[in-house]
Amino acid sequence: MPSLEPSTVAASYAHAVWTAVPADGEAGGPRGPGRWASPTERVPFAEVREVWRRALGAGEADPHVGLRVGALLRPAGLHVLGHVVLTSASLADAARAAVRYHPLVSQAGTVGLIRGAERSRLRYRPTVGPDAMHPQQVEAIVTAMVTAARWVAGDGWAPVSVAFAHPRAGSPEPYARVLRCPVVFGAAEHEIVLANADLDRPRVPCDPELNALHRAYADRLLRELTTSVPLRERVRQWLEHAPLDGSGPAEPSKELHLSPRTLRRVLREEGTSWRELLDGARHARVRRLLETTGLPLDRVAGAVGLSGATALVRAFTRWEGVTPGAYRRLRGGSGTAGGPSGTAAGR
Repeated sequence: MPSLEPSTVAASYAHAVWTAVPADGEAGGPRGPGRWASPTERVPFAEVREVWRRALGAGEADPHVGLRVGALLRPAGLHVLGHVVLTSASLADAARAAVRYHPLVSQAGTVGLIRGAERSRLRYRPTVGPDAMHPQQVEAIVTAMVTAARWVAGDGWAPVSVAFAHPRAGSPEPYARVLRCPVVFGAAEHEIVLANADLDRPRVPCDPELNALHRAYADRLLRELTTSVPLRERVRQWLEHAPLDGSGPAEPSKELHLSPRTLRRVLREEGTSWRELLDGARHARVRRLLETTGLPLDRVAGAVGLSGATALVRAFTRWEGVTPGAYRRLRGGSGTAGGPSGTAAGR
């Protein structure tokens, strides 16, 4: 889901990058560590990006600086997520924590865990535009996840493989040395492949009570991070880019770290509902399709999750007071209400 506010990064992670990335020949970015000293502060993603830009713009730029930053990461660099990982009962618990709490480290990307029969994939997807995140930043994040996994699985552990969507820069040797597994470039996703036997192996000893305390604190921080913009506005923005021919509240709930029940309750407290927001998103999408395309009405209806042209005419007349065909003619949309199944209904 696209961010509603400028993406931010935990000051602890920003400071870890600042100390590891040489800028203009020496460690340190444009702001200095004092600006990022408090682990509870949030730093604009643009500031961290500037540190990388300065480092990578240097004449002797290290093509493996992302690997180095990720390998040097310590638990404090991930703020509370680092402590949750350290006290996790298994690598699977740590991976699920990364999925849930990664926004506390950075809002510029999301982490997902896809379970398979024998192997699973821990996937990283940037949420900022491709021009905003350099491949070295992605390599630092993915390498940091491998580093954090070793806090749980042991220093001798290695993933099955690692994949990056971008081309390789520099020699392959540092990748093999740091990640200790086959590394693929030009893949469909940035991801780490893990054996389920490693994921599910219990960690002994572990401290479930301490882990629960860290998770409770992380949950509070996560709620604070996501409540500055009303939930209804976040759901509206999610719906702007979502497929409307089958979307339910479970999908945005997962993105927003809420249960569908909680999402419905909060929306009700904010004076709206999932049904009302979905209806508004359909209205906006239909208007856009009528104004910019010549799709027949049955296809417009299907694109927004309505049963057919008749249902579309009924809904659109309720929204606008005119039929889709009349609206299209008034607005000068592309084509006509068109198509054998949509022509009559559109008039």
